[in-house]
Amino acid sequence: MSVAEDIVLERVQETEPSPQVTAALSYIVPTAEKPHSYMYEPPPGIPKLSASYQQHATVIRSMRPIADRLSLDVQGFRLLEHRSAVGNFYSDDEVRERHYGEIADLVIAATGAKRVHVFDHTVRRRIDDGDASRPRREPVPRVHIDYTVKSGPQRVRDLLPDEAEALLRRRFSIVNVWRPIRGPLEDAPLALCDAQSVSPGDLIASDLIYEDRIGETYNVRHNPAHRWFYAPRMTRDEVLLFRCYDSLEDGRARFVPHAAFQDPTASVNALPRESIELRMLVFY
Repeated sequence: MSVAEDIVLERVQETEPSPQVTAALSYIVPTAEKPHSYMYEPPPGIPKLSASYQQHATVIRSMRPIADRLSLDVQGFRLLEHRSAVGNFYSDDEVRERHYGEIADLVIAATGAKRVHVFDHTVRRRIDDGDASRPRREPVPRVHIDYTVKSGPQRVRDLLPDEAEALLRRRFSIVNVWRPIRGPLEDAPLALCDAQSVSPGDLIASDLIYEDRIGETYNVRHNPAHRWFYAPRMTRDEVLLFRCYDSLEDGRARFVPHAAFQDPTASVNALPRESIELRMLVFY
């Protein structure tokens, strides 16, 4: 069966009813100019963020009823069970020494990849408790994708310069692995968009301006055809794998829009979100 035939089959299966919520997702408002975001304090008179965003009420379905049928090649994401040996996700040293390896093994098993190179991680907390040993970065509420057709291959050149040209001659992906640090997570869960519902024209390349380089991500324009999913009440022993880039252009998932959102069914005593995400190059 071809990749295209597999995709048609999965779309039929996804029509089965599943629990859902309606929540606001923040999409970019397109303009004639390329959007930019400064990752440091910009020069006087230049806005740090040039884009504006508009919230759209969106149906976000639970992926749990179809979790065993989700595919990185079709929808672009999967929900998996994974118990980590990490005791303190706020310890960069422990995360690098333990978590990078265990997640690389998980991704190899899930994808059949020959090699995985974990290159960074980010811990996010929605509430600042004043503890300087626990760095804080907010969940991102804007619909976005971490890499583009340009910046995906460039990441390989940046990270593995001596091997890059040989590696870029074969298929590779950039995959994120995301988990709650504590759960069950109700506050600001992660929503993922079925890659097959995304049109190329929905993706708006945007500059990330650093002091020493310019990166590129996709913002996303609203399209009512988008199909959104999340995993309600995720635990520390569950992870979401999702694809931010794939070099193949044969109909399989290449880019997965994602965003944090406010779940209207969250309890009033829900724990503020704490999460960790790892990013990796995946070579086949």
